[in-house]
Amino acid sequence: MVCVEGVHRSYGTGAAAVRALRGVSFEVPRGELVALKGRSGSGKTTLLNLVGGLDAPDQGRITVDGQELSGLGESGLLELRRDRIGFVFQSFGLIPILTAAENVGVPLRLRRAAVREREERVELLLSLVGLAEHAGQRPGELSGGQQQRVAIARALANEPALLIADEPTGQLDAETGVAVMELLRAVVRSERVTALVATHDAALLDLADRVLELRDGEISEPG
Repeated sequence: MVCVEGVHRSYGTGAAAVRALRGVSFEVPRGELVALKGRSGSGKTTLLNLVGGLDAPDQGRITVDGQELSGLGESGLLELRRDRIGFVFQSFGLIPILTAAENVGVPLRLRRAAVREREERVELLLSLVGLAEHAGQRPGELSGGQQQRVAIARALANEPALLIADEPTGQLDAETGVAVMELLRAVVRSERVTALVATHDAALLDLADRVLELRDGEISEPG
């Protein structure tokens, strides 16, 4: 599903250059939830941005759902991000003036999905994340955990093959964070998606199928 081969990424030039990633290689099979761990500044976000087509590596190849990203061009990357990849961020990123249902439906509107298709998909996803009764509430009326659940539902709107989550529990208390991670694991099973989740929370790592660790720009699988 995801294949990263010999990826390097640096920022800056000359002696001031920061080597964020140094020859990173790994594979994520379809239907697996992989946790990416590492301390702040280890390159987790950089790696997720590369896999999600939001940035390009200096060297190496990245293949997602059978497509090599370097060969897609900007329009191809935009289409891949819109149709095949769902993103969940620490900051939720919900639109304050929209209800939970309207937020979840935004990707479907962008795809110009039919009204009935959109409404049925939104209803299904809000039920999946346990928020069917909160469909008409705006983000400010929801708890942090509920807002993140809405964000997860929105990320799944277009039935992506890959779900990328960058510290999705970073703004949540420990109990809520575990509940959100358990939800992500359940979503991987029920929606048949692959998930790559960056987290530094040791309690959440146990919920992943596999853990990859980034240290000084290099990756390994903890023993």
